[in-house]
Amino acid sequence: MDSCVIPLRHGGLSLVQTTDFFYPLVEDPYMMGRIACANVLSDLYAMGITECDNMLMLLSVSQSMSEEEREKVTPLMVKGFRDAAEEGGTAVTGGQTVVNPWIIIGGVATVVCQPNEFIMPDSAVVGDVLVLTKPLGTQVAVNAHQWLDNPERWNKVKMVVSREEVELAYQEAMFNMATLNRTAAGLMHTFNAHAATDITGFGILGHSQNLAKQQRNEVSFVIHNLPIIAKMAAVSKASGRFGLLQGTSAETSGGLLICLPREQAARFCSEIKSSKYGEGHQAWIVGIVEKGNRTARIIDKPRVIEVLPRGATAAVLAPDSSNASSEPSS
Repeated sequence: MDSCVIPLRHGGLSLVQTTDFFYPLVEDPYMMGRIACANVLSDLYAMGITECDNMLMLLSVSQSMSEEEREKVTPLMVKGFRDAAEEGGTAVTGGQTVVNPWIIIGGVATVVCQPNEFIMPDSAVVGDVLVLTKPLGTQVAVNAHQWLDNPERWNKVKMVVSREEVELAYQEAMFNMATLNRTAAGLMHTFNAHAATDITGFGILGHSQNLAKQQRNEVSFVIHNLPIIAKMAAVSKASGRFGLLQGTSAETSGGLLICLPREQAARFCSEIKSSKYGEGHQAWIVGIVEKGNRTARIIDKPRVIEVLPRGATAAVLAPDSSNASSEPSS
């Protein structure tokens, strides 16, 4: 499961805890801190938990950085992490900092819950609908952005994407990775979610397969639609890397994949976009739950939903992506 759930000796309460850490993947240290914190909290949110009692921060500073670089970069990463924790209604009370060959940032999130505060990820039923709350393609966008300065790599993809489109995709990926899944976690209760997970390092297919294995009923997940940051499907294909259309491309701090009753899914997608939850929340219907042997698959030719970056106008992107939509589609 995304978090461990440990029954406590007292009063029917459970301790729910998760940990995560990784290496920097964006250039901005402050945003890196925010992304790391969002990624840690996401494992709680995947269980429908919206509150976190305490966070610890894990930080390693690279020994190859100069003293000046350490003094500038480290406080920004710490501030980003703390700001995201505050946005999640929690606080960082401790942690550990070491010197290491690489920069690493992550943390631990802990909460004590009553049983009604979390949703065990094991109750999907035939007829449920799969909803995804962030577009795919973060790893592709981050890598494509790095390739702007690597002619050998850039030459492989420049026929399918412009520098401006890569820059917009990178900004969109960064914004999405730093967005908390807290709103989606709260709406899981409102709309009677049966199971959920967050999409991270194993890609949408890997995490779908893992979630399918946890189910008590004999069900399988079938994914028909892939919402992808605009142009990143083409970049994935042209580069011959990632496996984005096969669902194996890693994501960082991705969205929640939620099993919802069919009659609730469209309402969930429309509710999460409401301005009362702030800017930037999205959701798409991506698949169905059918009778099966606890597996997950993506159909041979999934529909790619090109998700326009928020900084883009349709004119900036090539005409073939002007049908992009953040509307749910089944």
